[in-house]
Amino acid sequence: MTHPPILFEDAEALVIDKPGGLPIETPRKGGASLADHLDALSLGFHHAPMPVHRLDTDTSGCLLLARNPKALKRFARAFEDRIVAKRYLGVLAGVPAVGEGTVELALAKISSASAGWRMIPARKGKPSVTHWRVVAEAGGRALVEFRPETGRTHQIRVHAASGIGMPLLGDPVYGSKGGGPRGIGRTMLHAAGLEVPRGGKPAIVAAAPLPADFAALGFRDA
Repeated sequence: MTHPPILFEDAEALVIDKPGGLPIETPRKGGASLADHLDALSLGFHHAPMPVHRLDTDTSGCLLLARNPKALKRFARAFEDRIVAKRYLGVLAGVPAVGEGTVELALAKISSASAGWRMIPARKGKPSVTHWRVVAEAGGRALVEFRPETGRTHQIRVHAASGIGMPLLGDPVYGSKGGGPRGIGRTMLHAAGLEVPRGGKPAIVAAAPLPADFAALGFRDA
């Protein structure tokens, strides 16, 4: 089994380019997941690497893995302390009226038996901040760079739909009920860059090129 491409590697960390559509954990109904690749990604080390943070199943791009339990704890703390720089690229289902801005919308989780769960803007939710700017336009859609300060579940997806006023293309929860136009097989969001400070050591720095489905929409690396 071929494992996802490796973007960064040293004695305590890997950053891989996770394919869109690959869940991190094995789904309840079964099927492929990142867990299937972890043994191959050990690359001769005693421990299989462990994911430090989460990306939605649909989201492609930079995913940090720790190669030992001590590194996992330190990296997780870096995310909690908000010192990790994250850069995402997403395709909006249109072009916003302004070219950049900051969304500050607190988020809370709701659920129902009929519709499942989702995140919504809520005054009593957890504070969430995302900076964004349009970097390209093609076919009546915008490629947007997102730099989240916080790391709430579905943050960029909700901030696009409810903050910018335009959902990510293909988003089945916060966009159109059909999920998007024919040929769009996922929510179009890509974790393009990651930088993790490590005190006295060089920072972990990784960048993931835009995948083929972004290129098919007319967007190249930005």
